[in-house]
Amino acid sequence: MRGVVPQHSAVISINARAAGIVPPFPTTAAAIDTARSVRPQPETAGSSRVRRNFSPRASSTWSSRFPHRWPAWRYKKLIYGLLLRASAETLLAVARDSRHLGGKIGFFSVLHTWNQKLNLHPHVHCVIPAGGLSPDHTHWVKSQNRFFLPVKVLSRVFRGKFVAGLKQAFQSGPLSLQGNLAPLARPKTFAAWLRLLFRKDWVVYAKRPFGGPEYVLQYLGRYTHRVAISNHRLLSFTEGKVAFRWRDSAHNNEQKLMSLSLDEFLRRFLLHLLPKGFVRIRNFGFLANRRRATLLPLCFQLLGAVPQPQVDQDTSRTSDLWHCPQCGGPMVVVERFTAAEIQLRSPPLAITAA
Repeated sequence: MRGVVPQHSAVISINARAAGIVPPFPTTAAAIDTARSVRPQPETAGSSRVRRNFSPRASSTWSSRFPHRWPAWRYKKLIYGLLLRASAETLLAVARDSRHLGGKIGFFSVLHTWNQKLNLHPHVHCVIPAGGLSPDHTHWVKSQNRFFLPVKVLSRVFRGKFVAGLKQAFQSGPLSLQGNLAPLARPKTFAAWLRLLFRKDWVVYAKRPFGGPEYVLQYLGRYTHRVAISNHRLLSFTEGKVAFRWRDSAHNNEQKLMSLSLDEFLRRFLLHLLPKGFVRIRNFGFLANRRRATLLPLCFQLLGAVPQPQVDQDTSRTSDLWHCPQCGGPMVVVERFTAAEIQLRSPPLAITAA
């Protein structure tokens, strides 16, 4: 599909129809969702951190989801990592091609695994400046006025890289198919199943983001350090049932109520526990950790923008807030406690002079 995208603001979405992942289930869908409009919200720690490290002329966003029956728990780290890697490699490769953008882009990716009903809905959001560095780092390459990157090319490259990643994982051993997936463990059967994925069109759709790039950054910033459901959506716990509020995007984002048994609510919540050590927020291109210190100031310079000074939050709080109420002198943080540690910590003993 075609979509009109302003020069410095784009929303990219992909729909990929793939064959059934877990036999004998029928064909399921894997898709990249179009980012929704976002109303202004108070800035959070996550959104402010995103702002400091991002060009003011951002952004495009990319998100993808996969069938809810796969991956199983033992495949999470493999499939989630492949999802992040394949989407990032796709964007970097297509943007680097001189037939398209011809520049080196930078972006960050955030993995989400839930939907409003707390069902398993793995998808990745990528926020991308609408342009990139030239190969020789001498100027900023602007994206086209109507499109950031060609959507048909993105869809085909993403499909190829993701399927190639599955094939590599199967051949090298990490993707060990057992249980219900045992029929796919035979190499010929697995190869035949992979070929089915290329018979479906993985469709990319691009359109103008509602509210502009700033709201996209605020939206993702609010979710970078949250769990699957926030406290304000929880309404009650009565008679063994948990009631919570959810937004029905299929009906104009209408607010609805859902009531689940305690066991079902906990089951859905625990679906979103990530494997130990898994990094769900990753930076790529000129925003990668090893390149950002050198390339990000260069991007600001070429764009003619002045980067905002990065002020450490602890330093800021110490200088602005932590003063002795009696003498006015600066106070030093000696120890920090989490909320759980504060609840478990006993009150200090009162010691009186003899």
